[in-house]
Amino acid sequence: MTVSENVEGLDIRRLSGSLGAEVRGLSLRDAGPTEAKRIESLLMDHQVLLFPDQHLSPDSHIAFGELFGKLESHPNLSLGGERPEFFELRAFGGKGAIADEWHSDLTCQEEPSVIAILHMVKCPSVGGDTMWANMYKAYEELTPPMRAFCEGLSALHDAHAHGHPENMAIHPVIRVHPVTGRKSLFVNEHFTRRIVELGHEESDALLGFLTSWASRSQFTLRYHWSEGTIAMWDNRCTQHCVLNDFEGERVIQRVTVMGDVPEPAEPPRWSPGIKPVSAASRHDRQLNTFLKKQVSGGFE
Repeated sequence: MTVSENVEGLDIRRLSGSLGAEVRGLSLRDAGPTEAKRIESLLMDHQVLLFPDQHLSPDSHIAFGELFGKLESHPNLSLGGERPEFFELRAFGGKGAIADEWHSDLTCQEEPSVIAILHMVKCPSVGGDTMWANMYKAYEELTPPMRAFCEGLSALHDAHAHGHPENMAIHPVIRVHPVTGRKSLFVNEHFTRRIVELGHEESDALLGFLTSWASRSQFTLRYHWSEGTIAMWDNRCTQHCVLNDFEGERVIQRVTVMGDVPEPAEPPRWSPGIKPVSAASRHDRQLNTFLKKQVSGGFE
């Protein structure tokens, strides 16, 4: 596709060489199953879609999200409201609820978020852009030996950043997208704590490299918001981050489509890298706790 193209009455403009497209010519308020299939196809192609000038009401926002699957509340944050599957986050002058670390939504869950749908209700006059990164490319541009090594690894994720370190899950470092069949990198700085099969020093080194690699500029899109824009992204093959540089008020509303178990590119090839009991084994405590609960049936 060229930078801008008209496809079946939709004006679709690519936003970067890596990912993202702005879509005009469709009212999301009036969307039904047919439109949802077209949108999902575009999402598989572009990973991130932006729909300007939509201005959805909460009811319309929820109805649109339900076209793509079951909506769930945020498992770690008490956000209040009569409809837990729909939440609003407010920040002013860089203070408040700001997702300013690279992450894929809710990888601390056994079934992380599939799709997020965000409405920019009020955006600051300066700053507050959102960046997304293409995790297909982050995987594909690793060298073949690094790709092969990472495909045999898994990682422990937790909700420590949300005040709930007890909420943990293990996912493959390289996952396979259930629709496209493509492999992508699936670790992030916000939720990922440990490479399971490595010792903690080795894990720190590899995670530091992979999380830095994932946000390299050639994999990214930076989007400057306008009020009323709806963003939709695929958490299975992207990461995102808000730039905490803004002046004024920033208000977003969001729904989250849940229910996807990450499929590994390969089963883990090694046992967990846990040391025998020693002074240094404190670094393995969290992973040990998770693995013991799995064995005893403490996790459902």
